[in-house]
Amino acid sequence: MGLPIWRRRVVMAELKVYGAPWCPDCRRSKAFLSEHRIDYDWIDVDQDADALAYVEELQNGGRSIPTVILPDGGMLIEPSDEELAQALGVQVRPQRQFYDLAIIGGGPAGLAASIYAAREGIDTVVIERSALGGQAGLTNRIDNYPGFPDGVDGDDLMSKFVAQARRFGVELLSAVGATDVAAPSDVEIALSSGDRVAAHAAILTPGSTYRRLGVPGEMELIGSSVHFCSTCDGPFYAGAGELAVIGGGNSALEEGLYLTQFAEQVHIIHRGDELTGSAVLQDKVRSHPRIELSLRTTVKSMQGDSKLEALTLESSGTTVQTSPDGVFVFIGLQPNTEFLHGVVNLDERGFITTDERFQTSVESIYAAGDARAGSTKQLGAAVGEGITALMMAREYLRSHQHIRTPSAVE
Repeated sequence: MGLPIWRRRVVMAELKVYGAPWCPDCRRSKAFLSEHRIDYDWIDVDQDADALAYVEELQNGGRSIPTVILPDGGMLIEPSDEELAQALGVQVRPQRQFYDLAIIGGGPAGLAASIYAAREGIDTVVIERSALGGQAGLTNRIDNYPGFPDGVDGDDLMSKFVAQARRFGVELLSAVGATDVAAPSDVEIALSSGDRVAAHAAILTPGSTYRRLGVPGEMELIGSSVHFCSTCDGPFYAGAGELAVIGGGNSALEEGLYLTQFAEQVHIIHRGDELTGSAVLQDKVRSHPRIELSLRTTVKSMQGDSKLEALTLESSGTTVQTSPDGVFVFIGLQPNTEFLHGVVNLDERGFITTDERFQTSVESIYAAGDARAGSTKQLGAAVGEGITALMMAREYLRSHQHIRTPSAVE
């Protein structure tokens, strides 16, 4: 049996994407592959005349990009995410229309809840709009998860979560999001694939997304010069002269240290008076010979058509320009709860409000993890919240006679 898609880093080395930095569909396809930790070769047709000629030959003179060459020799031209997922074996269509429990979000909280649910015989589906493992799966090094004294690669850890969920028979959907939720009696969920599923109860674990700076030029450069995941896009800058990291918390410092293996210099830029990351990380950053640190400095704009040409900064009333090869932004997270407005109560920032039992304003719907108001945004806490939310949802299912599983969660 072949390796699951979320672990095909080496097996899928033959996957090739022909495109150009200015192409938004190319950036979308690259983001999809990166999010699913699928290795691929990127060929820039603007820089490689032979590659452009090859694309024209494949398309009988056409130049549509991205052109994706699959490991089996097949070809996709301007594929949607769903078409990519189908071609690469990512499950996006549910096997059935009804389940005991639906979990929306396949990060640590959702996967932990699904494992405990499946152990009790609760028929469970997990719906993940991106890649299974969530933000934790994109983290280069996790040093604060118990049981790993030397730290653990986030992808490796989340792959174990996924393998355990599959072992217990959890149905896992990825690259498909929930677009609408309703709970007239059972919980009804519309999916981005066009399918609909329903369940007696649901646990919301949609997680969060990296915030953007919102400065002029940023949107146009996302995917070509502006990034939010160093493990996904850092390797593209091997041999670079300078990379900029925006932010002063743990994520910014961790990713800045990681990026030093690719660039001669990493410039960490933070608008605050002091860094907010842990003391250990601050010491590592300040003592690293290839890291430059700028405090009380804000990004005002980015310039460039298909590639970053200049980064405009302001510090103490003075405006300066730098020219890093790429920019990595780590300024916090926002909850992925757009589809929940009008469904369950959210706070002023869009986080899901719950009671002490992790129950939302809808009796049959529970929430856990980073998108829940009051959560600590820590991996270990997310796992614990997911398990606790499952226990509460299990009691709801039992009290309404939807399941007969004895209370035996350990």
